[in-house]
Amino acid sequence: MKRILLPIGGAAVATGMLVVGLPATAQAAGDVAIDPMARNAGQAASVASFWFASNGAALRRATAYTWDSNEVRKVVSKGGYTPDGSPGTAAPTSGNKAAGGSQNVNLPKTVGKVFFVDGSGKYRWCSATSIQSNYRNLVVTAGHCVYDTESNKALLDNWVFVPGYYQGKAPWGIYVGKQAFTHYDFDVYEDYDRDYAFVTVYNGIQFTGAKQVSKREFQRFSGPKRSWGGRHYILLSKDAGRLGDNVGGQGFAWNQPANRTVRTFGYPSAPHPDGDRPYSGVTPKHCYGKTTGKSVSASWLKIQEHIALKCAVTPGYDGGPWIQQYSNAKRVGYVNGVTSTFADQDGNDRIDYITSPYFDGETASVYNSAKNVWSGKIVGPNGELYR
Repeated sequence: MKRILLPIGGAAVATGMLVVGLPATAQAAGDVAIDPMARNAGQAASVASFWFASNGAALRRATAYTWDSNEVRKVVSKGGYTPDGSPGTAAPTSGNKAAGGSQNVNLPKTVGKVFFVDGSGKYRWCSATSIQSNYRNLVVTAGHCVYDTESNKALLDNWVFVPGYYQGKAPWGIYVGKQAFTHYDFDVYEDYDRDYAFVTVYNGIQFTGAKQVSKREFQRFSGPKRSWGGRHYILLSKDAGRLGDNVGGQGFAWNQPANRTVRTFGYPSAPHPDGDRPYSGVTPKHCYGKTTGKSVSASWLKIQEHIALKCAVTPGYDGGPWIQQYSNAKRVGYVNGVTSTFADQDGNDRIDYITSPYFDGETASVYNSAKNVWSGKIVGPNGELYR
């Protein structure tokens, strides 16, 4: 277990006890930092409309969050994780069973993309998954897919999760982020040993078309402000229900030993450092193997306690889940990591390893804080988006 120390008046104070310097909108309790996203149904409606306007044009315009090829590092044997307690698990929400007899990997319904606007105004996406929670409303992804580490801004804008996303389509609806939960050390110091985030989301929205309304009615609703020839339109929608009820939720595991067999999932898209681009980012891919306790050589990210997996995927896979005990029949298992960084182990300008923060008891504290928080609905009784 690593703690970043900040000198104050000649003394070093452990960040788990430090509360000065937090953004005004954040709260902290021990190791947990909490930041609001869409604060109410009106704000959430505006976020959803932003992505679904013009038949999902913004979703199709988004590109993968990418690492610079010069930032790909090697996996090294120094450092390593330290369990801070006994191993633990939280059971998954049962997923739909797949057809029997298949030797192929059945992709989990829980996996999808998170979309956001970065500090430079670009539309971006990462990978993520639904995870079990008391209100079936929780998403886990990489911390750098929630917090803007590039511009040192607090949160990435217009954050949504779309499970099963495919070419502008949202088969189970779009889920707007309500609150982000992460480790204090990532929120404040961008410590990539804590590069994970749990986000509560509102009930999903599915859009069903548009309706012409009066100017007065138009002013009551959110949505794209389109007016042709004095006519006003709003997007119509319906409540899609809770995320976990629609796609299930992966379980959660922490303080697990090294050399655990995992399946990882995500949407690789970016080219390798040598320029080759084998993935489109359109469909999810997977890797399979045993984790290693080796870390990645990237001191500028403050990494000391990552685990690694041999896997030749590229950025876009960021935030995708590492799942142990994955059931191919039920499509669920236990999330024991999320893709954080990419490494070129043999120096041939091709990514061949990915790394994840080690999930320990402090990760479990962040998860436990998030899993008990209710979100609620966005749309009203008639399905319109309210301000």
